[in-house]
Amino acid sequence: MSLNKDKVSEIASLAMLSLTDEQLKSNTKELNKIFDLFTELSQLNVDDVSPMTHPININQRLLEDKVVDKDKSKEFQAIAPKTKDRYYLVPKVIE
Repeated sequence: MSLNKDKVSEIASLAMLSLTDEQLKSNTKELNKIFDLFTELSQLNVDDVSPMTHPININQRLLEDKVVDKDKSKEFQAIAPKTKDRYYLVPKVIE
């Protein structure tokens, strides 16, 4: 795929950009280089390449799944202005 000046001008207009003729020429050239790179990348054979989440092959340290804090809900609700059945009661804000 390649773009011409008219197409780049139309895209710039849609993006509400005003480009000078020099900028239009430069942007057309740069965008075409990007499309050429995509074309080159699409021709690569990646059948034997497994997807990866990070470019460095490392494993994340995982912590043991265990409870480390005790349940403090009774302590928190003891200092709350209003509670009922383990819920905090708040003033109605939408009528």
